[in-house]
Amino acid sequence: MAFPQPKPEKAEMPSKLLRTVDCKQGAVRAVRFNVDGNYCLTCGSDKSLKLWNPYRGILLKSYTGHGYEVLDADGSFDNSQLCSCGSDKTVILWDVASGQVIRKFRGHAGKVNCVRFNEEASVIISGSIDSSVRCWDTRSRRPEPIQIMDEAKDGVSSLQVSEQEILTGSVDGRVRRYDLRVGQLFSDFIDSPVTSVSFSKDGQCMLSSSLDSTLRLIDKDTGELLGEYTGHKNSKYKLDCCFSDKDTHVGSCSEDGKVYFWDLVEGSLALAFSIGSGVVQSLSFHPRESKLLTAMEGNVQLWGKQSDEEETVD
Repeated sequence: MAFPQPKPEKAEMPSKLLRTVDCKQGAVRAVRFNVDGNYCLTCGSDKSLKLWNPYRGILLKSYTGHGYEVLDADGSFDNSQLCSCGSDKTVILWDVASGQVIRKFRGHAGKVNCVRFNEEASVIISGSIDSSVRCWDTRSRRPEPIQIMDEAKDGVSSLQVSEQEILTGSVDGRVRRYDLRVGQLFSDFIDSPVTSVSFSKDGQCMLSSSLDSTLRLIDKDTGELLGEYTGHKNSKYKLDCCFSDKDTHVGSCSEDGKVYFWDLVEGSLALAFSIGSGVVQSLSFHPRESKLLTAMEGNVQLWGKQSDEEETVD
């Protein structure tokens, strides 16, 4: 007689505050885990980019070179380089160890909202309020982009990069996926300005967040709407959405000072917890563990599972 398989344990979500870090860089516009989740980057309204050990609340390095507030950043696969973008219309490539600027890429006509490395960190992809996505070669000295994607009819708010694809969200209400292998563009109409986009870890789904306070789960290959998630508030600001580390949940920042997580399959609200009284500006889920970073005003919070070891909260 075959025994039934044990039901998989419900994924425990990070709702326990492990640490709060005062970043001392004005308002934190974005917080991002690095590729292995050991460090994080914070983008400040005071023009600085900072690298932290969030588990110990230790500042490892500050990077200064932007002329205006920093809006997004990404770390390379080997942690040797960073890229960042900001309201000064530039994209900057940094050397992590020395803190020096390696290259400044200029070409966008307006503030640059989002930036990502490709897998080998040979190309930086940036999206701007000027409605374009630009690809910059990090290894050559050429000042102009190697490719410009200008299909968006309004500002590009968010982008994600996988091995063969670029996913973008635009204020024109469309989620666009560029398949670089076949040179094709796939577009899905959301009917509300898109503020954030994300690939699922298994690469089969896309998540979009828009100003109608709704997250949408879309099948990547068919464009079919698989789920809608509501309950949070997002009508004014560009707020992040994400998948959890095992694709079991989707999460979003909110303008009511909370973070919300929904069960991906059931669509039910699994968790909502308060960060404070302001707008939760940004979040980043750990790549492999149930840990979460959130940003509100000048602080970043690290969240873990209820079973996590006690850590000192500053």
